[in-house]
Amino acid sequence: MQLWVGLGNPGPQYAMHRHNIGFMAVDTIADVHNFGPVQNKFQGWMQEGRISGENILLLKPATFMNESGRSVSEAMRFYKLDLSALTVFHDELDLPPFKVKVKRGGGHAGHNGLRSIDQHLDADFRRVRLGIGHPGHKDRVTGHVLGNFVKAEMEPLAEMLGAIAAEAGHLAEDDDTRFMNDVALRLSES
Repeated sequence: MQLWVGLGNPGPQYAMHRHNIGFMAVDTIADVHNFGPVQNKFQGWMQEGRISGENILLLKPATFMNESGRSVSEAMRFYKLDLSALTVFHDELDLPPFKVKVKRGGGHAGHNGLRSIDQHLDADFRRVRLGIGHPGHKDRVTGHVLGNFVKAEMEPLAEMLGAIAAEAGHLAEDDDTRFMNDVALRLSES
C-alpha cells in the first residue's frame, strides 16, 4: 500500500492557487484512474484505488498547508506505513512552470507543507515537485505562490496534470526515472 499526498489549502478561494497544484494532481489521478468516493479521514479527504496493480491511497490534508504533517502522520500511523510508501505532490518555485521532477528526501526549501511533514515524520520520503516558476524576487514569492494560475497557464497546467495521471503507473511501480522521462515526453509532444 502506498500513500500519495497532494498539498494545498482547503476551500474554494484557494482552488486555483499555484500553492494548490498538489491537490490538483491527486484529483486528476483519482479521476483518470477511477478511484473510489471521497471519504473524510485523517483530517483530510481520502480516496482509494489501484494503479498498476498497487493499492494507492490519495490524501488531501484539510489542515491548511502549514499543518499538513498532522494529517499525513495520522494516515501513516493508522496504516502502519514506513516513509518508503509516502509520495508528496507539491508546488516547486525552483522549477520552471509545468516541469515535473521526482526526488527522495532533501530539505523543505521554505515550503511550509514539506516542513510540517518533516517535523511530524522525517524528510526521507519521495517528492513529486511540480514547477510553478519563481517570480524573480523573494519579495514577490508569497503573492506568486498564493496567486491564481492565469488564463494563459490553463492549457499547459491541464497538459501537465494529464501527463502525471497518465504516467502514474511508473510511480506506483517505483520507477521515478521512467515517470519523469515519460511525463516530459508527453509534454514535449503537446
